[in-house]
Amino acid sequence: MKKYDYLIVGAGLYGAVCAYELRKKGYKCLVIDKRQHIGGNCYTEEVENIHVHKYGAHIFRTSDKEIWDYIQQFAEFNNFINTPLANYKGEIYNLPFNMNTFSRMWGIVTPKEAREIILKQSNILQQEVNNLEDYAISQVGIDIYTKLIKGYTEKQWGRACKDLPISIMKRIPIRYTYNNNYYVERYQGIPIGGYTQIFEKMLLGTEVRLNTSYEEIKENFSNTGIRIIYTGPIDEYFGYRYGPLEYRSLKFEHEIIGIDDFQGIAVINYTDSETPYTRIIEHKHFENVVNDKTVITREYPFEWKLGTEPYYPINNTKNLGILSQYISLAEQEDNVVFGGRLGEYKYTDMQDTIKMALNVVKCEK
Repeated sequence: MKKYDYLIVGAGLYGAVCAYELRKKGYKCLVIDKRQHIGGNCYTEEVENIHVHKYGAHIFRTSDKEIWDYIQQFAEFNNFINTPLANYKGEIYNLPFNMNTFSRMWGIVTPKEAREIILKQSNILQQEVNNLEDYAISQVGIDIYTKLIKGYTEKQWGRACKDLPISIMKRIPIRYTYNNNYYVERYQGIPIGGYTQIFEKMLLGTEVRLNTSYEEIKENFSNTGIRIIYTGPIDEYFGYRYGPLEYRSLKFEHEIIGIDDFQGIAVINYTDSETPYTRIIEHKHFENVVNDKTVITREYPFEWKLGTEPYYPINNTKNLGILSQYISLAEQEDNVVFGGRLGEYKYTDMQDTIKMALNVVKCEK
């Protein structure tokens, strides 16, 4: 067997950054991934001259110039701004919640009017705010909660809003300005030509084995002293000793349509409870592609079970308790670094993932 300094499990963003930086330091890495492609959930594939985000929309944004400069080594980025819409039974609203949303909902024009309505509607709350439903009503009122939050959120998480933590809602911006930009970060965009090229450049010169799971090859590396960077599920690494951690999963339904434009924007969320999917992505709008065909993706959330792809960690009390037990085991693994969304059981954005990977490599001797 060839001599490797590092085995990196996962060819997604965390693993690819680690491989790139370690190779610059002179280390020899082997990268494996159980999927048939590199790039993890950021993977893009060209279909009808359109770069399709195969695992959902990925819009890069950061206020950290160092991270922005870092990612631009590998691709030129456009100036895409995420301004999604919400469709509630045919009614169209701007996201995130802002004065355009409030004006459409209530026919008002000033922040003062919006605040007054929200205050009046939130007064229905009689108890302490300790779940997503009550928190959402306290922030945007009952009308917006009912039309734009409840159905979408309960589809996404498969649980009643009363049973979900406030932290989920805190990711959603609320503004009293006419600003439809979903993000506030200074630098925003999408790589021209898709994300896959970034991973190809990061992994250039590193051996990569696809369609290969850690379970298949781990015995080959036992007692070799090789360092392992593990980005797979932390509970899977330990054989689900304390039971599996819970996730929400997604099914992606891709469709090529013979028209030049399907919905006029990259992302529309469907916020009623009857529509089975949460959103439709039209990929050509990410890069302003002009042609006579389009590709759309419908996203269907479902309850994860062993054997399906995990996407969103469910960070409730039960799972955090199980996680703490796995973290205790991980701390005893001298030659293993657990990182990434699955390795840390933490939902992280791309810029945060890059920063965490860079910090890990800095600590490696």
